[in-house]
This record gives sequence, C-alpha cells and structure tokens, in this order.
Amino acid sequence: MKFSIASTSLVFALASAKPHLVNTNMLNNPHFKRANPGEWAPAGPDDFRGPCPMMNTLANHGFLPRDGRNLTQDTVVTALNEGLNFNQSLGTLMFQMALVANPEPNATFFTLDHLNRHNVLEHDASLRHQSPAYLRITPSRTDAFFGSNHIFNQSVFDESRAYWTADVMDAKMLANSKIARQVTSRAFNPNYTFTATVENFSLGEVAAPIIVFGDMSAGTVDKKLVEYFFQNERLPSELGWVKKAQPVTQEDILKVVNMIDEAQNLITGPPAEGHKARARDLHMGFKVLSQA
Repeated sequence: MKFSIASTSLVFALASAKPHLVNTNMLNNPHFKRANPGEWAPAGPDDFRGPCPMMNTLANHGFLPRDGRNLTQDTVVTALNEGLNFNQSLGTLMFQMALVANPEPNATFFTLDHLNRHNVLEHDASLRHQSPAYLRITPSRTDAFFGSNHIFNQSVFDESRAYWTADVMDAKMLANSKIARQVTSRAFNPNYTFTATVENFSLGEVAAPIIVFGDMSAGTVDKKLVEYFFQNERLPSELGWVKKAQPVTQEDILKVVNMIDEAQNLITGPPAEGHKARARDLHMGFKVLSQA
C-alpha cells in the first residue's frame, strides 16, 4: 500500500476534549501558571486531553497550552518544532489534518477534546487505551465502545508491550502489537470499525515512537523510552532522551510508516511464481485447483 504524505503525517492524531474555544478561568487557573514551558506538570481537572499521547505530552510540558484549548496553526507548529523538532511544513500539515476534528464551519482552531470524536482521528484498536467505541490501536487506550478513549489503560498497554520482546524495539515488534490490538478489537467490540483512512492514522501512530525517540534509519527505538512516554505522557528527558538535532520532515514520516506497513505483512517468502505453481499446492484449496 502506498500512502500520501497527508495521511501518513497524521502520526499523532492530535487530541482535544471539549467544544469550547477558551477557558474563561484560564488566567486565574493556578494549574495553568504553575510550570514554565518545557517543564512537565500533569493535567489539571479542567484541562482537555485526547486520545493522542504525544499531543497530551506536549500540553503537559507546556509546549501546547496546558488547558488543551484553542490550538491554532501557529500554536501547533511552534509546539511541534520546539518540543520535537518537526519542521514547519510537517507541523502545518499535521495541524490542517487535525483541524477536521473541529465540527465548526471554517474553524481556525481545535481543542484536544475534538480529537476524541470517534472515527475522525480517534479510532478502534489503540495500543494503550480502550476507545469509547472499544479498543483503539494505540498501545495503551481502549475503544470508544468500552468507555473513555483517552484514559491510559494498563491492561491494554500490557497487551501491546507483550509483543515488544527486546530492549531495543524494531518495526516488526511495533507492527505485531498493532495487529494484536486489531484482532482483540474485532473479536470483542461489536461496533468495531477500521477503515482504510483509519489504517493510515494507525500506521502513523505506531511509527511515532521510532520517529520521536528512535533511529529512523535503522527503524529501532529503546523500549524503556517508549514505555516511560506512554505510561507518563511525559518526554523521557530524565532517561537521556533529547529531541533530534535535524528537523523531522514529511519524508522521514513516510519512510518509517512504510517500515511499519511492510513489517505487518504476515506472508513469508517470495511471491507465488504463478497460477500453475499455485494450482499444484493442495493447501491452495479446491477453488484454485478448479481454476487451473
């Protein structure tokens, strides 16, 4: 499958939580003021958060507004650059793709809550939460069918990381956890939905740990950085992580997404040689044999 730059750039399926433009109490909110940009602080009771752990993390660090509201293009592009060293064109594209989550006509902003709308950017089969439809393909949240789609779920995350079988993770391990979450979601979520568009979002999400924390050329990432990030919605700076020295581009995103897509192919060996070769294989079944 080939992916457009636009679809694969939705790596972090930006998140938001209530349909208000501005929190009128923001300036008087001690939580909003208590940390400087870059300093981590957990979300307060009135702060919006969504299904994307990376966008939540940028808000927790103050690169995005800590209340998760009024995320304009300038705000998002600057946050992605300062927090992760994403270049301007990538940041702009990600903002534009996330803006569709705001149902208002001609919207110029979104909130982290808007991203919770099921099957807009949020989707089933998450690796870390259970989406309100059932299990999103994030490593640590559930599907929407089962409740909140943006709250960390330890059981879901444990299912995902069971497939991360080495201290240095590769694209195959991440792809395995993605496939497993999809199978679980389809088996137990009566409202399971996973469109081609959602697949592109999901591939971007699964590629995100390598893009942000790992080696994009090798397609690898230190597992402890990924676990720390997902469990805390916090950049793993205290574990030695620093943002990339070279700006991350759309081409970088596409390269890693394609690694994940190739790794999720369960077929081994070269392609079948042709129709006659397939016809000789009894495992191909009577339908193929009858067509020979």
